[in-house]
Amino acid sequence: MTIPLSEQLSKSDLSSLYEQDFYLWLQATTKLLQQRQLEQLDLDNLIEELESMGRREKREVKSRLIILIEHLLKVQYWEAEKERNTRGWRNTIIEQQRQLELSLEDNPSLKNVLADSFLDCYQKSRQDTLRKYELPSEIFPVEPPFTLPEILNDDYSI
Repeated sequence: MTIPLSEQLSKSDLSSLYEQDFYLWLQATTKLLQQRQLEQLDLDNLIEELESMGRREKREVKSRLIILIEHLLKVQYWEAEKERNTRGWRNTIIEQQRQLELSLEDNPSLKNVLADSFLDCYQKSRQDTLRKYELPSEIFPVEPPFTLPEILNDDYSI
């Protein structure tokens, strides 16, 4: 379906466009916003997309934090695999720190999301790592051995 963006679209046209051609819906919605034609916007789908974007950003930083914690735990506590895997684990740690730093630069309020979910992310990471590698639960501390500011710091010793 191709609709020239200069053409007037009704709300129902825009709503069905959302279902049929999301990219074209984005272009048309952007054009309406730029032209301040707010009365023509497909507000229900626009609100849904904005909320979804926020959830995606939160999920992204939490996922990266879980991966970062997993690799920190492996480097610090999994002695049997340390010699063979430390380089790869460190590379992953550095990459996750960098990606989190970039996300927080673009979205400083996400730091609060990380702070609020740090303990939960630690527990998820600990449990996931134990299950993935069939490790005994006593290998990793029940409580985090580091703080969020420590592990987000490039200088954190690993």
